[in-house]
Amino acid sequence: MTIGSAVSAASVRDDARADRSGTRAISPVIGVVLLLAVTICLVAVVTAGIATWSIDTPAPTAAFELQADGDDSTITLEHIAGDSVTVDQLSLTVRIDNTELEKQPPIPFVGAEGFRGTPDGPFNAQADSTWQTGERTTITLAGNNTPSLKSGDTVTVTLGFDGQLLTEVETTAT
Repeated sequence: MTIGSAVSAASVRDDARADRSGTRAISPVIGVVLLLAVTICLVAVVTAGIATWSIDTPAPTAAFELQADGDDSTITLEHIAGDSVTVDQLSLTVRIDNTELEKQPPIPFVGAEGFRGTPDGPFNAQADSTWQTGERTTITLAGNNTPSLKSGDTVTVTLGFDGQLLTEVETTAT
């Protein structure tokens, strides 16, 4: 081997070492950055999951019976079985022949637009706010609430509890 070729071979080795040592220094940095990115993504997913998770109070389990009288324009609901229901957390939607009443009853109430007088039973704001099995409530539609209730109409009442469907009952008005 000559001196020129020995120097040339040594410089090639030094150049190769320089290239490898530069690459080796980047590898751990890339690994740390990737690990940090994965950790941040994982934390974001877990945080989003926890933020959307809520512990809702389950709706009570209860059964109701519906009666409607077209002559008196009254709708009566009776709590016939199941858990007691807190009236303050109820929402009520009344449909007559699949058309919602123009003015829905606020629950509980004493005198509301679209309704005559005050409701009987637990829908009355002056009554106990807990609706027990065996109790019934009656609301009377006013003449200015449309559609009007007549004998033979199909009446559907949907009860919601704290934003969840509690029940939907249907009857034909007598």
